[in-house]
Order: sequence, then structure tokens, then C-alpha cells
Amino acid sequence: MPTHIKSPSIIKAAGNKPKIIEEFIGRVNSKTSDLSVARMRSPSGWVEPGQTPEFDEYTVVLKGMLRVTTRQGCTDVEAGQAIIAHK
Repeated sequence: MPTHIKSPSIIKAAGNKPKIIEEFIGRVNSKTSDLSVARMRSPSGWVEPGQTPEFDEYTVVLKGMLRVTTRQGCTDVEAGQAIIAHK
């Protein structure tokens, strides 16, 4: 039987400015630990503390630009592009 997700849960985000995370599928909203699907909206200039993901994180930029900084350098991801942060 399929699971119908009627609305997302709002997840608090770390960072220097308020960021909105709406989780549709994941640990909080659907009790799913294998995968998370969320819409995130970040203000210009938003920065979060460095992380080492425990899972592969897939990001698709719908509008604007996302700068991803790693130990290897920086990558600018434009609208219509995607990036994978590997665990």
C-alpha cells in the first residue's frame, strides 16, 4: 500500500541566517531512515557549519546558485544543475 504524504514537516536548520527545510520523506515526517526528500529555501549569503554526511546527499538547485565548499575546493551549482555529497 502506498504512503500518501499530505504535507511536509518543517525542520530546524543550522546556519547564520534562517533557512526553511520542508521534509516530505525522511526520519521526521515519514519515519523513513533510508532516504530523505526535502525542499530547502536558503537566503542569499546563508552559511552552515561544515559536515561529514552519514549518507549520500543529492541536491538539485531549482533557483539561484549554491556554493559547496569541501576540503578539495569550491563548486558553484547553478539553477538546473545538481551535486552529490558522498558519505
